[in-house]
Amino acid sequence: MSQESLHPWKGYIPPFRLWGNLYFVGTYHASTHIIDTGDGLIMLDSGYQHSLYLVLQNMWELGLNPKDIKYIVHTHGHIDHCGATRALVKMTGAKTFLSEADKDYMSGAVDLSWATELELDLEAFEADVLVNDGDTITLGNTTLTAVATPGHTPGSMSYLFNVSDGDRTLVAGIHGGAGLNTFSKAFLDKYNLPYTYRDDYFQSMDRLKTLKVDIFLGNHAWQNKTREKQVLVAAGDKDAFVDPNAWAAFAQQCQQKLQDLIEKEGA
Repeated sequence: MSQESLHPWKGYIPPFRLWGNLYFVGTYHASTHIIDTGDGLIMLDSGYQHSLYLVLQNMWELGLNPKDIKYIVHTHGHIDHCGATRALVKMTGAKTFLSEADKDYMSGAVDLSWATELELDLEAFEADVLVNDGDTITLGNTTLTAVATPGHTPGSMSYLFNVSDGDRTLVAGIHGGAGLNTFSKAFLDKYNLPYTYRDDYFQSMDRLKTLKVDIFLGNHAWQNKTREKQVLVAAGDKDAFVDPNAWAAFAQQCQQKLQDLIEKEGA
């Protein structure tokens, strides 16, 4: 595990209202977003367990009470997105959502949560609700639609939902998982995983390109330049994250990076 990831304050990003009723409270190394539904909070990914103190502090700074978290929705079953969930459930009683295909990752039934690679102990949990493609999750004024985007993990799940600033309603989307770390020959061979995961990834990206998204959210800050755009928001640009072209452009970029990896390993 990198020294910077081990010390979450080194990945500090000031918490901020990203747009309308959508907030960023995470760190550079693992994004955590909050949706204020008017009837409780939805958390998108809980982040690393050792970053939880920072996420909670960020929420308080924005006037968001962690006790109001009703749902914790996960993009996929890796420890950097689910590591703090068990502690949060003990604290808040929140209901947890995870794709059915990734359930064994977080229950500890299989060693694929990336905890071994990061030299961390997995805080395992059984998700309350197992999500499949096309399922919807509704709380208050917000409905999330699940879009299965397998590849990074078999159960990587993207979510689309509306956000509002009182005057406008836009579509936000969070990607289910884009990292190439699970596609290397070394990783696939180590765990005896099929190379068809790469094909799944290409097809998932093709599907995402067809969807209309106004606000693209990454589950890591570098994917949608959260740190850089936070500076713009702080300077008064409330639409810094509004870009109808960013979602499809990112999917195309992901495909190209995987193609480059395949060609490199082939060489």
